[in-house]
Amino acid sequence: MKKKQVMSLLLTGAMAATMFAGCGTKKESAKSKGPSVYYLNFKPEADKEWKKLAKEYEKETGVPVTVKTAASGEYETTLKSEMAKSEAPTLFQVNGPVGLNSWKDYCYDLKDSEIHKHLTSDSFELKEGNKVSGIAYVIESYGIIVNKTLLAKAGYKVEDINSFDSLKKIADDIQSRKDELGVKGAFTSAGMDGSSDWRFKTHLANLPIYYEYKDDNKTDAKKIKGKYLDNYKKVFDLYITDSTCDPADLSTKTGDDSEGEFLKNEAVFYQNGSWEYSNLSKKFNDDELQMIPIYFGVDDENEGLATGTENYWCVNKNSSKEDIKATLDFMNWCVTSDKGTKAMSEKMGFTIPFDTAEESPNVFVKQDAQYTESGKTPVSWNFTTMPSEEWKNTLGSALTAYAAKTGKWDEVKEAFVDNWATEKKLASAK
Repeated sequence: MKKKQVMSLLLTGAMAATMFAGCGTKKESAKSKGPSVYYLNFKPEADKEWKKLAKEYEKETGVPVTVKTAASGEYETTLKSEMAKSEAPTLFQVNGPVGLNSWKDYCYDLKDSEIHKHLTSDSFELKEGNKVSGIAYVIESYGIIVNKTLLAKAGYKVEDINSFDSLKKIADDIQSRKDELGVKGAFTSAGMDGSSDWRFKTHLANLPIYYEYKDDNKTDAKKIKGKYLDNYKKVFDLYITDSTCDPADLSTKTGDDSEGEFLKNEAVFYQNGSWEYSNLSKKFNDDELQMIPIYFGVDDENEGLATGTENYWCVNKNSSKEDIKATLDFMNWCVTSDKGTKAMSEKMGFTIPFDTAEESPNVFVKQDAQYTESGKTPVSWNFTTMPSEEWKNTLGSALTAYAAKTGKWDEVKEAFVDNWATEKKLASAK
């Protein structure tokens, strides 16, 4: 018995020693973990390319980069969730001054960073006092993408469209002859599902804000008058009547539905942006595609594409010093190295606002430059001044109800004007 007890004690001691050794190894492993980058990406269409680029960077430098992409329309919710975790994003983004207001306490000052030195203009900084809290990493354009082959089949050319009236006349004609032309509608579905509704509650809604700001010589406003909401209504009405589907079905139509309809030659017109080029170029040649302005019936003769940014990189100041440095190094590599700049230009279709930028092969980027060179005025991106996500969501719900004829346009006006003042007041109280 004594012998067994001795053996038992020896075994117990050995096991305990092994356990302590294991704990020591685990602690040592945690200590020896090197710097890393965690990027919470905003753009689902660039997810695959960001992940490929992250692997290239890790292969070249040995620093691991994790890329997670939020679902369309879910970035803010995802960011809140991820920031609450122990392994929070080291690199994230905000959509402008309103977005910064929610995350300013998390932002590292980028004014002395290498990437900041390569910015082509200080207009691409997002500042809070003297602090550079964010840096724009992409300039984009949006408008109405035209299938020139289908347009020609209908007996028209792009040059025939130079105003809202001419756009409506041609779209109405195509819609009336859709069976003859072999299309389902003039416009792809204006889907109000969360993957698509941003095109109308944000991007299209930018136009009445742009023209009102222009009249009042403002860049922001606590209250909006809604002076150009009749123009907004006319464009939205055109989208939902000259469409591939019944307006009542729009609540469930997705971004993929709309893109798929265009890719399958089921519609001639498709409101979207330069970021769609990488997907569309797999099916269409450059000479088959044209992006035209969203003619608004205000200053059509001089209107160019809507060009700007809402994509500002921010570095999480609560990350470790090693991870902050690793993140700054990764950002700088993306916009200065051959691999980084080519991926962002050729694969993601970005125009980046840095002096190291590659010339973009994106036909929509080239067309935007042509419009500007011909004297057209780019429509600035003012939706970064929209009061909140709640404002956008309320507007989106009102548009959906209006399209389905379960709501009235007056409710859209109320969501736009009255809720603007309410949400701006709430935002300023934070």
